Amino acid sequence: MAIEPSLIASLTWFAHIARHRSFTKAAAEMGVTRAALSQQLKALEQQLQVRLINRTTRNMSLTEEGQRLLDTLQPSLTQINQVVNELGESHTEPSGLIRLSSSRPAAKLLIEPYLGEFLSRYPKVRLELVMDDGFTNIVAEGMDAGIRLGLSVDEHMVALPITPMLTMAIVGSPDYFQRFGVPDSPMALAQHNCLAYRFTTSGTLDPWSLTSPDADKQTFVFEPKGNAVFNDDSSMLQAALQGVGLVKHFDMTVQKHLDDGSLVRVLKDWCKPFPGFYLYVPSREQMPKKIRVLMDFLLEKRGTMSPR
Repeated sequence: MAIEPSLIASLTWFAHIARHRSFTKAAAEMGVTRAALSQQLKALEQQLQVRLINRTTRNMSLTEEGQRLLDTLQPSLTQINQVVNELGESHTEPSGLIRLSSSRPAAKLLIEPYLGEFLSRYPKVRLELVMDDGFTNIVAEGMDAGIRLGLSVDEHMVALPITPMLTMAIVGSPDYFQRFGVPDSPMALAQHNCLAYRFTTSGTLDPWSLTSPDADKQTFVFEPKGNAVFNDDSSMLQAALQGVGLVKHFDMTVQKHLDDGSLVRVLKDWCKPFPGFYLYVPSREQMPKKIRVLMDFLLEKRGTMSPR
């Protein structure tokens, strides 16, 4: 039996509402009114003679039938959307919105310095940068791509390295070391004012993990307990530059300060390299042109970065 064309449209409206769990957010994304979406959902439920979404003035949740319908619809709608986008883009320049999830340090290191160049090169592309310290499920959150450290990227994602290998750098100002001395071992850090970074998503403090350069490769995990805690890496770095205390940061981020002498690195041999930042996407198949050019652009910039 053929499906009525109007039913296909209603199912699409339902999928948008269910994905956002919000009439307001779905309406904003689709450029319609909240009332129009509500009416579409009511009409679909009447046509199917089943309740798909439980809703109150404050909350919304899928019924068992609604979840079953969404699980069936979503893969097909995603595939249709990708095909339509690719057909439309085949002879046009990249365009449309890119929703990019990134940690704060990655955004400041890899996106902010090149944002003007990227948007000038692709004037029909819009970039929405969503910064979050936690690992974001880009599929569930409706993101197009994400940037995270390689060790934290889900194995089911397609991931490309957009930086060389990184190391963490423990740094302080020359003035600080003149006043308090230079730590010559991880154990000596307990006698220093080590400033902490708190992850905004989990609320936990970022521990300092150091590995012995000797053959035993002993790992020393140190919890910083200085007189200041930050959830913004730029503010933390400013405190180090002012001589407040020691901080741990990515070597690429602090390199310019090491080069000009405003910061000094300590315990370098105890900081081992690890996989750097990766751009990750759900799939290579039918990748929109806007995502391909972002990937190519970040790989191009990776080629200008020298491993330290």
